[in-house]
Amino acid sequence: MGQGHCSTASQRGEWVSHLVADSGSYGMVTHLSQTIGVSRQTLYSWKAKGQAALEQALRPARTKAEDESNVQLERAILTLLVEGHASYRGIQRCLWMLLGVQVSVGKIAAVVESAGQWFSRHVPATARGLALDELYGSTHGQAYLNAVDVHSGVVWASTGLVGVDGESWTLLLWQLEEQGLHWQTTVSDGGRAIGEAVTTVIPEQPHQRDVWHILHACQQVQARLDRLVERLQQQVPVVARQAARVAAGKRPRGKCPRSDVSAHATELARAQYACEGLRYLSGELCHLLGVVVLTAQGIMPNAVRQGELEALVALLDELSQEAPDSMQHELVRLVTLLRAALPHLVLFAPGLDALQEYAGHVLGPRAVYLLGWAWQRRAILGPTTKALLESVPADWQSVAAPLFAAWDAAVRASSAVENWHSVLRPYLAVHRTLSTGMVAVLAVWHNHRIAERGLHRGQSPLMRSGITEENHDWLVALGYLPQGAPCSPESDDDSQPTLALVA
Repeated sequence: MGQGHCSTASQRGEWVSHLVADSGSYGMVTHLSQTIGVSRQTLYSWKAKGQAALEQALRPARTKAEDESNVQLERAILTLLVEGHASYRGIQRCLWMLLGVQVSVGKIAAVVESAGQWFSRHVPATARGLALDELYGSTHGQAYLNAVDVHSGVVWASTGLVGVDGESWTLLLWQLEEQGLHWQTTVSDGGRAIGEAVTTVIPEQPHQRDVWHILHACQQVQARLDRLVERLQQQVPVVARQAARVAAGKRPRGKCPRSDVSAHATELARAQYACEGLRYLSGELCHLLGVVVLTAQGIMPNAVRQGELEALVALLDELSQEAPDSMQHELVRLVTLLRAALPHLVLFAPGLDALQEYAGHVLGPRAVYLLGWAWQRRAILGPTTKALLESVPADWQSVAAPLFAAWDAAVRASSAVENWHSVLRPYLAVHRTLSTGMVAVLAVWHNHRIAERGLHRGQSPLMRSGITEENHDWLVALGYLPQGAPCSPESDDDSQPTLALVA
């Protein structure tokens, strides 16, 4: 750390005034440097600071019209960026063609970064469920880390490009804790870095494995096995022709010819058996990973569900051993994936057992079965849980209400953060790299965006989370006045922006 010069501010002001006043005098800087014992570089630095301070002090104050024009220009820049998916140079061209205003790319970047600092602090009072995931960019080993509310879709944190490791995720979770955000569970796709951070920060809380990624892996393996079966079926007439050539005393054609019809038929039968076996087991896995699992005896408790899942993995292991050699590699990888994910796949289920057991004692198993059947079809019978609750008998509602709420609140998928990734990807394709300020601006826009259709029509993520009942314009949340409101005069005091939740 450099040592400062032992002089007062008034002395430095006097020296700088001489430097500015006698800037054209030859040898002035050298003489002053030798007199006061300061290097020429330091004097030049003091002179530059003094000239900048004088220019700032003597600069004429902006008029109200200029302030309003500047605010409108910044609003236009942010609107083109977010709503128009425009690049910085695209914004520059649009402003010139539509408004006749020439704005530099640096000015546009400065507006975006400045707006990204004004992310209003919305912290819910209740504990939430967090979906955690990374969105990888073009830089190897680096990604955008994201934490999104599972149920409402509110983006609580979204970073710029950082290294994907346990330390980065740990710092992000600690930052969320410092800002007052609490959560009772987390869900992710099973990434190692996320697992390390969750174990470090909240080891006592459950970390759910996303069931969608597991089911998607099953679908991928199923598609590969179907293609192998189709290829074997297409080879049946080819093998028959090769066998006919061998029977006629001719040599079979091709690099690796197959002429044994019986062996090929056996391999095809084994492949079809493995393919159909995987299809059946995948369907059972999808059934067992549901929030409500109905059986002839009623709703399946967690202990029975765990036993069924372990039996399913054992059956899949046996199937991989009986499958043809061309299929064994895919099935063994799937078995390994399921075994690693099994302890974290249904961590939402133990919390439901007590409520389901209590409802069974009060209403009876058949009534609880009917409630579970109706809840599974709530999109048709409801379409909301509130409407579904109103349709059940009045004497059931006091028991069905907490049961429906618990089923709705069960966290088993990280689709909320995947939806946020689908918002970021078009901007990532346009800009190649997203700065921290731009990510913050996009998060504010997303959190205040009103759904135009679907189940949450007319509501924003912040409204769905219960933080606010009335939505505000996202530009107002960034610190801009509402459209048409007069601009307040500039204050000489240094403004302290609220720190962004989006880091």
